[in-house]
Amino acid sequence: MTAVAPVLDSVLTCPHCGHTRQEFMPTDACQFFYECMHCKTVLRPKPGDCCVFCSFGSVKCPPVQMARGCASCGS
Repeated sequence: MTAVAPVLDSVLTCPHCGHTRQEFMPTDACQFFYECMHCKTVLRPKPGDCCVFCSFGSVKCPPVQMARGCASCGS
């Protein structure tokens, strides 16, 4: 059985202005904050999510993709 590598690019969508931007996800830490390049709103994860990619991204963060949970925040 071979392990599938996680997807490392995700498109973040700002819930305030709808602006989208493709970003590279870190594999060794959660990204708790992200500033929208268009409206400058600072995004934070929704309750129950470990990072902005899990809340606003087209792809969940690598630890969640691999069903390992997030080591840096315990989720």
